Amino acid sequence: MRRQVPGKGKDLRWGLTRLTVVASGLLALLIGLIFGFMLWAINGMRASADARKETRMGIVETERFEQLLVDLETGQRGYVITKQGVFLQPWQAARKAFPSQAREFESHASTPAQKRRAAEITRGIDSYIHDYSVPLVKAAQRGDSAVSSLAATAEGKRLADALRDDFTRYMATERDLLDARADTANANAERAVIAASAGLGVSILLIVGFTVYQSRAIVRPTRRAAAVAKQIADGDLGVRMALTGPAEIGALGASFNTMARSLQESRARTEAARRRLRLLYDTSVSVGTTLDVERTARELVQVVVPQFADFATADLLTPVQGETPQTGASQELQRVAVGGIREDHPFRPVGTRRTPDPSTPYARSLGTRLGHIEADLRTSTSWRAGDPEYAGRILDEGVHSLITAPMLSRGDMMGVLSFWRSRQGEPFDEEDVSLAEELAAKGAVAIDNARRYTRERATALTLQRSLLPQRLPEQAAVEVASRYLPTGELGGVGGDWFDVIPLSGTRVALVVGDVVGHGLHAAAAMGRLRTAVRTLADVDLPPDELLTHLDDLVIRLADGEETSEETHDPAAVADLGATCLYAVYDPVSRRCTFATAGHPLPVVLTPDGTAAPVSGHIGPPLGIGGLPFETTELELEPSSVLALYTDGLIESREHDIDRGIAELCRALARPAATLEEACDIVTGALLPERPADDVALLLARTRALSPDQVATWDIAADPSQVERARRLVVDQLDAWGLSEAAFITELVASELVTNAVRHGAPPIRLRVIRDRTLICEVSDGSSTAPHLRRARETDEGGRGLLLVAGLTQSWGTRQTTTGKTIWCEQPLPDF
Repeated sequence: MRRQVPGKGKDLRWGLTRLTVVASGLLALLIGLIFGFMLWAINGMRASADARKETRMGIVETERFEQLLVDLETGQRGYVITKQGVFLQPWQAARKAFPSQAREFESHASTPAQKRRAAEITRGIDSYIHDYSVPLVKAAQRGDSAVSSLAATAEGKRLADALRDDFTRYMATERDLLDARADTANANAERAVIAASAGLGVSILLIVGFTVYQSRAIVRPTRRAAAVAKQIADGDLGVRMALTGPAEIGALGASFNTMARSLQESRARTEAARRRLRLLYDTSVSVGTTLDVERTARELVQVVVPQFADFATADLLTPVQGETPQTGASQELQRVAVGGIREDHPFRPVGTRRTPDPSTPYARSLGTRLGHIEADLRTSTSWRAGDPEYAGRILDEGVHSLITAPMLSRGDMMGVLSFWRSRQGEPFDEEDVSLAEELAAKGAVAIDNARRYTRERATALTLQRSLLPQRLPEQAAVEVASRYLPTGELGGVGGDWFDVIPLSGTRVALVVGDVVGHGLHAAAAMGRLRTAVRTLADVDLPPDELLTHLDDLVIRLADGEETSEETHDPAAVADLGATCLYAVYDPVSRRCTFATAGHPLPVVLTPDGTAAPVSGHIGPPLGIGGLPFETTELELEPSSVLALYTDGLIESREHDIDRGIAELCRALARPAATLEEACDIVTGALLPERPADDVALLLARTRALSPDQVATWDIAADPSQVERARRLVVDQLDAWGLSEAAFITELVASELVTNAVRHGAPPIRLRVIRDRTLICEVSDGSSTAPHLRRARETDEGGRGLLLVAGLTQSWGTRQTTTGKTIWCEQPLPDF
């Protein structure tokens, strides 16, 4: 199909779209007409079927109405002849049903003429009932013999026969209508079948024709285009498609040809971009595998050779990794890495320091913080200005192109990354400058991360070690040795800690804990918990109560961090989660009482060389709240070794905790001359060269006070017993050879016993211990703790504790399960 363009004489063909739309429209119109006719025929069939159904219902109602007439006639005749009332039952039922059946009969008349006939029949039956049948039955009931006469019988037969003839004519008309409607329905069905068949045939012909047209005009050219597209997809970008066929196919061919030319032009750019993206990816993966500044710089220069440059050099402004670059500081550069396609390169070696000339690309990159390109070094004068002799050696080696890129991280200048080309014939271009800047930026971030990590790790480690005990206190209860080993992983210093706290009565508290997390937050949180434990230990609380108070403190600290808007730090809040084991050893009773908050239980090495873990209840970690802590008590033989540790000592990726505890027991059981040597044996056997977590280890060898170092007396709750208490103390000090301390000790014991008698409750017990110091203790059954106060001049009492505090080195009170104990210490006399 063609049309002429006015004024141009140009012949244009219809395109595939227009032809397809026209053919599809014709097919849709034809199908619509066919379906319309079929719907008309189907509706006719449906109407005929409904009419036939109505006619059948009319016939059925007619037969029922006629049966009513028969019931009337039979009932009245039977009664007239026999005079039996049983014959009146169908007659009465027929009379009763007459009105409703008459309505049904008339409502099913199929035509107006039939409705009129139905009305006439109804009126005839009604007249028959009222004018003949009812009077006849009543006369028979009265006994009138005339009802049995031939005339009366003949009259009734005549009326009934007339009504039957009406019914016969009505039924004949209804059957004729039924037959006519059946013929109409059949005719409609035949027309629907004919129309459907004709439409189906025409549709098939039209579809076949349209399919043939599509195959010739669309499918074949499309297949040719697909073949061309496949060749282009396979990489044959030189293929071209003939510009023949319909308008769309011609346009498709032109598009394919244009696309092939565009792909040929962009293939080189795509390949270059792919290489650059691959280089950036390799840089992200390969650079920064460690947190060492110099190694990170070496990884950076190695990854760009030979993909991007033949040689690469990295010069940093800060040769000391822990320093922070300062704005306006000296621009002295130190070379930290050199890499290239061969080892005998002409560049300055690693470690060389120099300040670049202001005209050189290095100085311009530092000053402008932008990449700088020297596409042809042979013609560049600024590049040679700094050191012409050095530049000449580089040119003699065939190096011809240079890019310098600043290494920027978080706004800080790290240094300059330089790229050199020699064997690669093409010089650098502007696109290479942007790639060089991205490479330098990635490398700068990795180097800055390494520098910051080194600085933060050193700071955290310094803080951690400063918060740990610098020197374990001297005390008589245990001999101790300890180790703290920071993690060798990237996480940094953790929050593991330990402590040894002397308590009253020659007892000692052994503490080990682990704070969640690593870094400064963990170290700071550890310091807070260690201080809290020391403060609570001064109150001399039992282990379970101390952990309960510590748990409440951790919860309050976490809530305070979370609700603080100015200092909110999620990491700081997380670091407040911790575990802790608190143990108290009494060398007098040789009993060790401990409780643990989510911390591993200790291991005990007995004097016979047997090491085994202690069994007991492990409470919830600190910061959970609402759950109790339970104490475990065990009796230790003298010279037993109690090992307290953090989970970093026994946990490993290669084995479970049970195996780690078993290895710890075997290491403890190995012979060791001192506890320090035992610490080295344990850490050497259980820990790798670079531990995955920080480790705290505390070994304590128990001691026991001999019975002659302790004297205990029960005192009756009677003021007269104060004098006895003084005498007992003086006699014991004389026996120990400490007569010089008798006066003060006698006075102190007298005051403490007097307070217990007056303000306490029985039982009262006095104990004196001779160790590094002289300790005097008075226990009673009251839990009320005394308070130091200054008495007024008019007060008769209240000066006893003030006197005790002034005469002794230290004093205090501790709660017990049966009451309280008031104690004081004084130094032993010098001999």
